Amino acid sequence: MGRFHGRRPPETVSYEPASVKDLLVEMKDTAELLIDLSYSAVLHASPSVAREVVELEHRMDVLQMRARMSLMLAARNPNEAETLAPVLGVVGAADKVSDAAGDIAKIVLEEIGLPDAMRGALTEGVETLVRGTVAGDSPYDGRTLKDIDLESKTGVRVIAIRRDDDWILNPGPRTRLNGGDVTLLRGPETGVAEAYPILTGEPFEADEPVEPAIDDLERAVDSIVLMKNLSELAVDLAYGSVLFDNEELAEEVSNLEIEVDALQSRFEAWTLRAAKAAEDPVSLRGLIHLGVATEEISDAALEITEGVIRDIGVHPVVEMAVKESDEIITRTRVGRGSDLAGTRVASGVPATEIATSVLAIRRPEEGWLVGPDLDTTVRAGDVIISKGTRTSAAEFAELAS
Repeated sequence: MGRFHGRRPPETVSYEPASVKDLLVEMKDTAELLIDLSYSAVLHASPSVAREVVELEHRMDVLQMRARMSLMLAARNPNEAETLAPVLGVVGAADKVSDAAGDIAKIVLEEIGLPDAMRGALTEGVETLVRGTVAGDSPYDGRTLKDIDLESKTGVRVIAIRRDDDWILNPGPRTRLNGGDVTLLRGPETGVAEAYPILTGEPFEADEPVEPAIDDLERAVDSIVLMKNLSELAVDLAYGSVLFDNEELAEEVSNLEIEVDALQSRFEAWTLRAAKAAEDPVSLRGLIHLGVATEEISDAALEITEGVIRDIGVHPVVEMAVKESDEIITRTRVGRGSDLAGTRVASGVPATEIATSVLAIRRPEEGWLVGPDLDTTVRAGDVIISKGTRTSAAEFAELAS
């Protein structure tokens, strides 16, 4: 089981018949949400969001134990044991991501703290994420997300719901909100300020603005932001490499892990230099804590890809999970003279008629360009990580050749 960050003791887990495929999919979704929530808890200094990280971490502990039980029962001969071994690695790595997210949440829960200037720099351009409980007399009580139409009206998305001890990850249009549901909302601050009071019956209190970071602290902040983005991308690509048995994606995870290691080294140097000029060097503890946990996430992502890198093959249970989804992640190199070279990418969307989104670009002379606001012009030699349907991926690759 993972490290214990919560108040309650670990629950007893007994074997229940369960689909390994479903468990893996839920672990993947939970790991990605944990990363998202843990950083948001720190950026917004939100104990309530940090406590949801702890709740999700408990959930991950149960999921990984059940997955191990099911995998042990599934291995009936040496050949199956061989192909299931990497799946056990995926399960263990997801638990490490969970532990690292819990460590990040501790920065808030144990009041380790971060320099205010750093939080100000980090939150620049970042959407607001809040935790809100649906009030019994809320106009949203008993209605579906499609009926409420929150996103089109306010730009706010419900990214997860906790109903008692159960989680609804990636809620869809037919998901119904009930009084007492704990919701996680993400969107522009103006939209959250409009939706939150209607949902909860309580006023929304925005974060106080703070001064931006300067000098060595600013460099440390820039490094940790890039480390965060690269680690999140590494986890996404790692799961993609396993689900689609894609060695190219696994190689990019390795490239990302190397880059995060190098960034952490520079990050530590700039943080130590900043400590010399800080009024209270102890206030930088949280910054160091954040750097270590972020690097652990990229290490866990690399572990997820082990089976692909060793060419062990994909177990049928993973193939089943792939066949249910038409959306894939691909790596595409832009050739000289290709139609894609010179194409503008704004907020991750390329100016083409192909329905795909660009997650990141690895540029030989500049390194990684990554983030939700990716804004650049594609060049020959760029390696593009994109997400879309199988059809759009083939069209995109043809455009880049």
